Amino acid sequence: MSVRRILIAASSWLLLAAPVFAVQPPPGQSEFVPVETLPPSEQLPAAPYLIAAYAFVWIAVMFYLWTIWRRLNRVEADMRALEQKTTRR
Repeated sequence: MSVRRILIAASSWLLLAAPVFAVQPPPGQSEFVPVETLPPSEQLPAAPYLIAAYAFVWIAVMFYLWTIWRRLNRVEADMRALEQKTTRR
């Protein structure tokens, strides 16, 4: 019974590990290549989109914080008004 379990475990390991050993890493680059000499397909064309996305997120966060600040001011004003009403009675 234990030999069968060992064979099943070994064959399972081989079947699951085979793709890992079959993948070969790409050949390494032999020397430094400046960005200016790279073809346009390998440069970073998405930089303006990345900057726009960060700007949009920061603007959205600032707008959200501004709305929270306004709502807190309203709540504080309501609390002051309630306090004045309760002190009068």
